[in-house]
Amino acid sequence: MLSDTELGHLRRCIELAAEALAAGDNPFGSVLVSSSGDRLAEDRNRETSQADPMAHPEIELARWAVARLSPAERAGATVFTSGEHCPMCAAAHALAGIGRIVYVASSAQFAQWRTEFGAPQAPVTALPIQQVAPGVVVEGPVPELTANIRELHRRRLGTDPQGHG
Repeated sequence: MLSDTELGHLRRCIELAAEALAAGDNPFGSVLVSSSGDRLAEDRNRETSQADPMAHPEIELARWAVARLSPAERAGATVFTSGEHCPMCAAAHALAGIGRIVYVASSAQFAQWRTEFGAPQAPVTALPIQQVAPGVVVEGPVPELTANIRELHRRRLGTDPQGHG
């Protein structure tokens, strides 16, 4: 069970996802937190606004962590995120040595929502994080927050049936 503080980090991820959507990007947001619970960095999806299909917040936080934290600090850190990492982000997370991921909604949920919203299949196969990065501690989904992120994705897929910029 997640603490109120951890739920607060996930709520911030949803706020960042809403900021991404408002900027025309896919609604994803992530926060990097130290082992002591301090928020170190945060980012949102920027695929469309930066015209870069790899501008995912999880990638940016992994880069930030590698540049600024020791291996031990990275191993004790957690990435809180609005959605389960895609395979690219899961690999980056594992390679950076960040110890834990907590997400609101799963890749399986996103795939189900795409079908419900009439969107085509995503261009990359969704895999559970642990299939890509078996050494990473993973927690999610978080049912009490899932409806919030589902609504952001419904709004995005309603304006861009392809689900990308």
